[in-house]
Amino acid sequence: MEAVDEGWLPPRGWASLLRMDEDMMRRALALAVGSAGGPFGAVVARGGAVLGEGANHVVPGRDPTLHAEIVAIRDACRREGTHDLSGATLYTSCEPCPMCLSAAWWARVKEIVFSNSRAEAARIGFDDAAIYEEVSRPLEQRRLPMRRILAAEGWQGFEAWAARPDKQMY
Repeated sequence: MEAVDEGWLPPRGWASLLRMDEDMMRRALALAVGSAGGPFGAVVARGGAVLGEGANHVVPGRDPTLHAEIVAIRDACRREGTHDLSGATLYTSCEPCPMCLSAAWWARVKEIVFSNSRAEAARIGFDDAAIYEEVSRPLEQRRLPMRRILAAEGWQGFEAWAARPDKQMY
């Protein structure tokens, strides 16, 4: 049997950080319960301040990209006046789908905190497993066909961007 260090103490401020995480998650969960578009809610926060929030609006908004995480990230970016949410945490009622995970990645959030797993979402009909599998396959083996055309012409836009002295990378 392994010895337990009786002198171990959690880092200073740990309890208040956990309480803040729980408060933000409860806010995301409340958004999920009240959503007409699906049982998902999300909050973007930094240092205890809510930067943006959202609920799933896919069906009422007639837009497949209106997942709660996307809505919350868009809200936070609009309010903050930037595309960069570095240092922020995305609290979401469910483990993000590939699209929402990508949006969080591009927004540069520092972490994602979620409540329900993607396996639990699959049990109620929201299954993203096929998408995760699809993106790991070589292009020629994907179920959603992808074709590349006009590669040389397409490169012109990249060259123009690369030459811009005022470009802002993201």
